[in-house]
Amino acid sequence: MLRSLVLSTLATAALGTAGLGPLPPLTLFSSPESLTVTVEKSGHPDADGTFELTCTDRAKSNHPAAENACKRLDQLAKEGGDPFRPVAPDQMCTQVYGGPALAHVSGTWQGRKVDAHFSRANGCEIDRWENLEPLLPLVRG
Repeated sequence: MLRSLVLSTLATAALGTAGLGPLPPLTLFSSPESLTVTVEKSGHPDADGTFELTCTDRAKSNHPAAENACKRLDQLAKEGGDPFRPVAPDQMCTQVYGGPALAHVSGTWQGRKVDAHFSRANGCEIDRWENLEPLLPLVRG
C-alpha cells in the first residue's frame, strides 16, 4: 500500500512538473486546523465566551461567525504572515485605549501551535485585534 502511494505521488509530481499546473496539497498528512477562541469584556454578551472553530469541518464549530472567520484565516494564510505573533517588545505603539476586551486563541493553524493573547490596550494591540476580525469580534472602545 505504501509503495502504491509513493508511486502514485511520484507520478502525480511528474505530471505537475510537465506543465499541467500546481499540485493540490496532500490532505492525507495535513494536521487539522482547530482553534479555541475565548473572549471576555467585549461589551457584547453574545461575543463573550469560548468558541470552537474548525474550518475543515464547520459542523464542529460553534463560533458565531465561523464562515467569515475561516475566510479571513484563509486570506491571512495566503498572505504568509503570522497573525498570532505578539507585538515586539521594542515596538513603538500609539497610546490609544481601545477598551477592556481580552481574547485568547489556542489550537492549531497552518500546522503550527497557536497560544496567543489579545487586548486593545494600545494602537499595536488594536491593530492586531482588528486584523483577526471576524475571528475576534468587532469591538470598539
